[in-house]
Amino acid sequence: MPRLVGINHVALEVGDLEEALAFYGRIFEFEIVRETEFPRMAFLQMGDQFLNLTEGRTQAADEARHFGLVVDDKQATREALEAAGAEIVPGRGLDFLDPWGNRVQVVEYGDIQFSKTVEVMRGMKLDLPKSERALAELRDSGLA
Repeated sequence: MPRLVGINHVALEVGDLEEALAFYGRIFEFEIVRETEFPRMAFLQMGDQFLNLTEGRTQAADEARHFGLVVDDKQATREALEAAGAEIVPGRGLDFLDPWGNRVQVVEYGDIQFSKTVEVMRGMKLDLPKSERALAELRDSGLA
């Protein structure tokens, strides 16, 4: 059975992205990352985790509201979801709906920047490597 490892990110919908960035910027210090393929999104970096702000409050946006859980084994999670009869949302990742309609995105520890300390990994009895892509993102962010 796959193990939960942590929370990768939280996604929040906002009415106006620039206003939201200004609001959060008055309260917190953070680095903003924007990706050209997602012009209505901004990622507020918190070291190896992030807050995803997405502009829009349409029905489609409501259906996309989610949070991301980190697991040790994404394929085992998919198999467990299928065995449980969970509704898996079609798409490029592994998202599912719980029985109450909450959308959960599943990401594998090795594929993200989020990094547990050696002590925490030992305490959780985990030995999980990072993918080359995740390591490159950590290096680019000055975190590795």
